[in-house]
Amino acid sequence: MQWDIFCRVIDNFGDIGVCWRLCVNLAQRGQHVRLWADDVSALAWMAPDGAPGVQVLPWRTPFDAHDSAPCDVLVEAFGCEIDPEFITSYASKIRARGQPCLWINLEYLSAEPYARRCHGLPSPVMSGPGRGLTKHFFYPGFTAGTGGLLRESDLLARQAGFDRAAWLAQHRIAWLGERLVSLFCYESAGLPALLEQLSRGPLRTRLLVTPGCASAAIRQCIHDKNRLKPLWNKREKLLISYLPALSQTDYDHLLWACDLNFVRGEDSLVRALWAGKPLIWQIYPQQDQAHHVKLDAWHDWLEAPASLRLAHARWNDNAASKCKEGVGLFDEVAIAHWQVTFCHARDRLLGQDDLGTQLINFVTRLVHSTSPHTLPPTR
Repeated sequence: MQWDIFCRVIDNFGDIGVCWRLCVNLAQRGQHVRLWADDVSALAWMAPDGAPGVQVLPWRTPFDAHDSAPCDVLVEAFGCEIDPEFITSYASKIRARGQPCLWINLEYLSAEPYARRCHGLPSPVMSGPGRGLTKHFFYPGFTAGTGGLLRESDLLARQAGFDRAAWLAQHRIAWLGERLVSLFCYESAGLPALLEQLSRGPLRTRLLVTPGCASAAIRQCIHDKNRLKPLWNKREKLLISYLPALSQTDYDHLLWACDLNFVRGEDSLVRALWAGKPLIWQIYPQQDQAHHVKLDAWHDWLEAPASLRLAHARWNDNAASKCKEGVGLFDEVAIAHWQVTFCHARDRLLGQDDLGTQLINFVTRLVHSTSPHTLPPTR
């Protein structure tokens, strides 16, 4: 089939990252995909070589529908709304050809019960150029009954062949066996506590910092520490390497190379889960502290131990769990047990169909079950 996937970029790393991975995933399964995005600048470093079967197109307003006939499947990523001109063209096309409506609303990832409850539900369009058509909700998720998570068919083989030492040397990281921790984050009130803990041991640690917000926050935190407490890292237990912008493939390699990963948002969380290493997730903050409910639901699915829940609460600025002076962000003893938790979670996820497979199967079922004659005639 041919797919049109629409993405409005709010967070350059999240929205476009998920959409690009989805496009590549579908193309690798023999689908033909067009990605429409209002800002594709991040793809220059995220996917510098592009991908066979994926065409990237600028999503401009006003939309010129005359130059681009709609494909078979429309995907609205994360609640973005496709321009009425394009919907008009799509409705005319499927009516003229007697094709079913394949209009998918790809939702945000959540472990909350509503994801399973709402996955696959139809949403009739009651007004506008799409009146009489039907969208369907598609919810990614962690459990059976949801749309699953993005996973490439060759992921396990690539992981098995990964050479950590060679990859680190390629990126000029002078690794001498110290613990490796990756940091991809928004600003966090827990950052000073993290640096303090890593500088005090017990393990010598190298922090691999991604560019952008994470690097800026680390540099500012170090500046403040050097001004107020110049000898805070006098034993040099903490080493810091600042990374360049990494492609999606190399970001996977970073996660595989590290012993602990700090991740943020949706895409990096999923990639860190596939890495099978202990992780601490900085969830995107929402109004009324709704993100803490979402985080708790994920902890419940993960079967997270109390020590991991506490570390997440501190990292995600839960006021009731803020670190006191001299208290670490996480329990150095308990972290060894987190590995078991994440390996078990990864095994459960590997037992489920991935999102790409489920999405193709879902659309295929719609093709065979939807009658085009339910569409109202064009006026």
